[in-house]
Amino acid sequence: MANDAQKMLIGSATTDVAEYVQVTGDSTYRVTRYMGGGHVPEPVTTTANLTLTAAEHAGRTVVVNKADGAAITLPAATGTGAVYTVVIGTTVTSNSTTIKAASASDSFVGRADIAADGETFRASSGDDTVTMNGTTTGGIAGDTVTVTDIASGTFLVHMAGNASGTEATPFSATVS
Repeated sequence: MANDAQKMLIGSATTDVAEYVQVTGDSTYRVTRYMGGGHVPEPVTTTANLTLTAAEHAGRTVVVNKADGAAITLPAATGTGAVYTVVIGTTVTSNSTTIKAASASDSFVGRADIAADGETFRASSGDDTVTMNGTTTGGIAGDTVTVTDIASGTFLVHMAGNASGTEATPFSATVS
């Protein structure tokens, strides 16, 4: 390929899904997916603590690559329907990765399905934090937490995770 950026279509432009690969002279690749005429945004990767915003993170996947844990803070729950997806990219080996509401006035409803023995944990009234410690409460590469802003003061949370040892609930109320 020439040194100028080139764009190649992979698949058919007449289908609902098309992928374009852009190649630059320095071998940088960028894949853009279009589904049903809409753009699918690229994931956000972080190796640090992160405060999510609707403008930057709603509808995108956030990949956490921080073995010593990261603090992820959600925006206020206002009932927008915004969906935040957090994926553990690097297994937590020390400390914990947490996903917390911005304030104690926001709480979680939902569940965490954690596979070792197949346990399901439900968020209790007032829970505002998901903690993944890399062992009993998830935090293993590939674990996924999806958070949906369903009402003022309420997030719907679903976690699909893995554990070693005896599973424990990842939910708690720690925001003050």
